Amino acid sequence: MANLKVNGKPVSVEADESTPLLWVLREQLGLTGTKYGCGIAACGACTIHIDGAAVRACVYPLGALSGEEEITTIEGLSADGSHPVQQAWVELDVPQCGYCQPGMIMAVAGMLNSNPNPTDEDIDLEITNICRCGTFTRVRKGVHLAKTKKA
Repeated sequence: MANLKVNGKPVSVEADESTPLLWVLREQLGLTGTKYGCGIAACGACTIHIDGAAVRACVYPLGALSGEEEITTIEGLSADGSHPVQQAWVELDVPQCGYCQPGMIMAVAGMLNSNPNPTDEDIDLEITNICRCGTFTRVRKGVHLAKTKKA
């Protein structure tokens, strides 16, 4: 049994400590906004926050958590879509198919937590999520718009 804090709420889950956090979130907690993409932390579709930092949940084992960390999924980023990154994504119509976008939004929000004024170079270095539709130009514009918005 593991006790976690997910999206501001305490939860208890029963899983082997080697279970990737992605599967705990999706299968046990029903938080399906966090997507499975590659399973090897390459694509970023599974990006969540642990204590505000972007983490790829597909390779993060449940046993690596103490229970004190704050885990945030796309469902917990904001209750009403008012997070600056979500606002920018809507305003600029960033996603195309949308499958990778929860992870992309979480990666961008995590980057802005630690670097509130990223340059294009920072964005290119830090946002390594893969978008098969190729919306990278709109993602970069979205990052620049999001950093001008208030949380």
